[in-house]
Amino acid sequence: MISVRLQGSSRNFAVGKIICLGRNYAEHIKELGNETPAEPVVFLKPATSLIRAGEKVLIPSYSRECHHEVELAVLIGRYARNIPAHAAYEHVAGYGVALDMTLRDVQERLKKKGLPWEIAKAFDTSCPISDFASRDRVADPHNLRIRLWVNDELRQDGNTGQMIHRIPEILAYVSGIFTLEEGDIILTGTPAGVGPVRGGDQIHAEIEGLGGLDVSVE
Repeated sequence: MISVRLQGSSRNFAVGKIICLGRNYAEHIKELGNETPAEPVVFLKPATSLIRAGEKVLIPSYSRECHHEVELAVLIGRYARNIPAHAAYEHVAGYGVALDMTLRDVQERLKKKGLPWEIAKAFDTSCPISDFASRDRVADPHNLRIRLWVNDELRQDGNTGQMIHRIPEILAYVSGIFTLEEGDIILTGTPAGVGPVRGGDQIHAEIEGLGGLDVSVE
């Protein structure tokens, strides 16, 4: 079973499902030419998409355009269903750095056909993730600088305060659809600056106060 670690603790959390938000930063919506959605856009990744720092993103043979997307990850610490927004943080165990690797060519082809695009988002190695900082170490998860470099070139530089839907709203929304369990992870969307990576590239992502995440591409 795949697990993640809470920093400063002996606790490991067995990962269940990974719930991801798309189109949650306005400038990212603009750069891809998408419409701003009226409600959160949600998709899933399996736990088998996770890799850890130092491991490799493997671009599937059916894609020629893989993009990086750095995201704030939220680790769920206890069972939850229909969470009221005012109680959302009670269910958060910690925060981490994650990448939502995206096969952009595959995603665009499937979107044009009106088909689901999980094969562009949920493939093996599509979700590099860091260890998690405990919730009490993060005073305000909506005021964190979030950045990503490829081969030492800064590509993404934003702030989690730019989220359209914030964490209490996200947890309230998704827990009305999916029962949340200890070890579930929520990815909260990416700021502008996404772009392609290729075999041999080195990716470094970091979020203020949470540390960094380094992976390579093959």
